[in-house]
Amino acid sequence: MPETKSAVSLPALLARNVKRHGSSVAYREKEFGIWQSWTWSEAADEINAMAKGLINLGAKTGDCIAIAGRNRPALYWISIAAQKAGCIPVPLYQDASAEEMAYALGHCGARYVVAGDQEQVDKVAEVTGELPGLEHVIYFDGRGLRKYDHAQMTALAELQKAGRESDVDDELARREAELTADSTCVILYTSGTTSRPKGVVLSNRNVIETAKNSCEFDKLTQKEEVLAYLPMAWVGDYIFSIGQALWAGFCVNCPESQDTMQADLREIGPTYYFAPPQVFERQLTSVMIRMEDASKFKKRMFDHFMKVAKRVGPTMLDGGSVSFMDKLSYRLGKLMVYEPLKDTLGLRRIRVGYTAGEAIGPELFEFYRSLGINLKQLYGQTEATVFITQQPDGSVRPDTVGVPSPGVELKIDDSGEVFYRSPGVFVEYFKNPESTASTKAQDGWVATGDAGFIEEKTGQLRIIDRIKDVGKMADGALFAPKYVENKLKFFPDILEAVVFGAERDRCCAFINIDLTSVGNWAERNNIAYASYQELSQHPQVLDIIDGHVSEVNASIADDEMLAGCQIHRFLVLHKELDADDGEMTRTRKVRRGVIAEKFNELVTALYDDSPSIYTETEVTYEDGRKGKITATLEIRDAKVISAKAKAA
Repeated sequence: MPETKSAVSLPALLARNVKRHGSSVAYREKEFGIWQSWTWSEAADEINAMAKGLINLGAKTGDCIAIAGRNRPALYWISIAAQKAGCIPVPLYQDASAEEMAYALGHCGARYVVAGDQEQVDKVAEVTGELPGLEHVIYFDGRGLRKYDHAQMTALAELQKAGRESDVDDELARREAELTADSTCVILYTSGTTSRPKGVVLSNRNVIETAKNSCEFDKLTQKEEVLAYLPMAWVGDYIFSIGQALWAGFCVNCPESQDTMQADLREIGPTYYFAPPQVFERQLTSVMIRMEDASKFKKRMFDHFMKVAKRVGPTMLDGGSVSFMDKLSYRLGKLMVYEPLKDTLGLRRIRVGYTAGEAIGPELFEFYRSLGINLKQLYGQTEATVFITQQPDGSVRPDTVGVPSPGVELKIDDSGEVFYRSPGVFVEYFKNPESTASTKAQDGWVATGDAGFIEEKTGQLRIIDRIKDVGKMADGALFAPKYVENKLKFFPDILEAVVFGAERDRCCAFINIDLTSVGNWAERNNIAYASYQELSQHPQVLDIIDGHVSEVNASIADDEMLAGCQIHRFLVLHKELDADDGEMTRTRKVRRGVIAEKFNELVTALYDDSPSIYTETEVTYEDGRKGKITATLEIRDAKVISAKAKAA
């Protein structure tokens, strides 16, 4: 493995890979049902043409180049090409609204935008009047753009053609030679859970050192295969699909679309895989729905072997000792259920799998590990270039997030907040010295905003919740909403949950049903419904959710520290929480404060013992139009297990 000093920038890593792995496949993309491939040498040629094209277009050193679109090799290449040309790439969320995009473009002062398709071009066009510094749009997919005014628009292919024909090789070489480990590598905007998104400035040193350390931790090599399907603006995708891919030299595979992602996942069979808990939840929901439709024999076989897997699977995965009969049963289950199921999910070849972004429910986590999938948790932030802690093989538990990643130091302050210091610590928040100073101390320690503690015996970190969300109930009991919400979301029928209870005498909850799962149940039971709203308030659906809440309460009652977080009352919301309505971030993190304010009358009804409540809610449709939906929501009392009942 090369020393970091020999590769001070991403373009330098690219050049190293061309020498070492020039003829190996570096990128794949599925287009029109066919996988297209590029070797490292071919990718480097494309990137070089893009960098020369940017210089030929007038891009100057230090210019910000925004990139918006789905995961495509060309958009990863333009990110590297931008740095090669001395510019700064700024990936944006492809599903961001025009208003959200305008904020990021205006804040970073982007002169150029690389748009993946017509949708992204349209959003930029909508806000161009607010962005006097924006000069040019470069688009990749020209479908639908024929009649647009191309005075300030250029196709990416044309940019490359002009770059290849231009005479700027000396200027490109000069700019690339000026890159150092401390040069800005990328600006990534946070999800903005509690405020306006902040632009996190990461240097080449941040990205390369973190990629090096994390690859060595999990022994990632050039032989790995990854599927790039998460938002390109998210730091996780940047480090996995650019940082680690360039360091280790492995292949990045881009699916044809979100709709074909699952099929493409099966075809590629990645060996290194990352997914946030929501993806694993959706996959489990899909499995459970299909098993409900299976024959009685298959359903009984599935249930039997999943009990075996739950009992011995994680122990087998970690190399622990199990009885001969359990080993035999598990091997039979592997043949009959586990391997076919993993193949269906596209997870059969996984050597290292990670989940992060949100805490994953223990039941969900153990389900996948019981199948023999080496799924682990990591804890990270954009400001850390992802990695703060990782779980070593053989020391994987659902209630911890692992030990400090290589090069990372941890400490817990008196309030219980987690702090870290590492080579991945961000340079600054772009144009925001106040927030930089409040987050990162002069000695390099960074406040995470999360409450947790380090286990003395194992050295593993346990995260309780966001420090602002962890609190006390009226009787002094600990209140940790995320712990309860994750238990609720294990059930396939529940998509999202928001728990309230800080400074109150009891906990109450909003619940979102999963339309796919509950809709399938309704179809099998001949229950007609016209909308999500109608199905969510069906008496039998409420009964099902009531049962799930009771099960969760029974589980929480066993936890002495958090027994006070049992849910006393709940309602099922008449709409899904949506990023377009400001209720979630683009990475699907709940904006708890926004929800509490927006649905204040519903929260009040939960606590004043109202049996139901009428509500009107403004919603944003996919085309940007706004409308209102009305509903009368039934409020249910949940079964709570008292200390006396528990003792009995």
